[in-house]
Amino acid sequence: MQFSLFDTAEDKRTSYKLPLVEGDVTYFSNALSQATADTFFAKLQAELPWRQDTIRLFGKPVKIPRLQSWHGDPECTYTYSNLTMSPNPWTESLADIKARCEQLCEKSCASQYKVRFNSVLANWYRDGQDSMSFHSDDEPELGINPVIASVTLGEARPFVFKHKETKEKHTQLLEHGSVLIMAGATQTHYVHGIAKTAKPIGGRINLTFRHLIQRAR
Repeated sequence: MQFSLFDTAEDKRTSYKLPLVEGDVTYFSNALSQATADTFFAKLQAELPWRQDTIRLFGKPVKIPRLQSWHGDPECTYTYSNLTMSPNPWTESLADIKARCEQLCEKSCASQYKVRFNSVLANWYRDGQDSMSFHSDDEPELGINPVIASVTLGEARPFVFKHKETKEKHTQLLEHGSVLIMAGATQTHYVHGIAKTAKPIGGRINLTFRHLIQRAR
């Protein structure tokens, strides 16, 4: 019997490609069973060193509207929005989910990339007022056409893609236990984000696994 890191059989995992003209995005709605996703959600809340970082917008310090925690291999220092983060070590839970995502990438439409993730950004959206503004994951450390696996645990939130030129939008609801794989030229042509909502909703933890390369001198 072939060993699988996933507790949902491959033929029972629902997956489909998003209709993005110049993007390569695959969504797995039930990559993790509800019980497994529940367990990871509780563990990550308790074991990660969450913090609310500050970035500068228009010359003023602004607290980002969510908690976050950066983890990875020792050399994986990451900078975005003029915020530089040194990696916390991998936890057992993060390493487990990372291996699951690497296996899923090999079986998905992104299999040709043969990705090994060496870092992850964990974001904790505590309620509907926590959000992520439109952006692309296109920092130099990520290289050209990066493969990024996004794991959702907790409250489902709408995830919006917007084409940089046509401004056409596509919304995908990211559900508890799901994995979204962004590959190809997605970051070149699209921005993505999560809007605030006034609805009373629960918390959501999102993990975006990526592979950092050494920045060219």
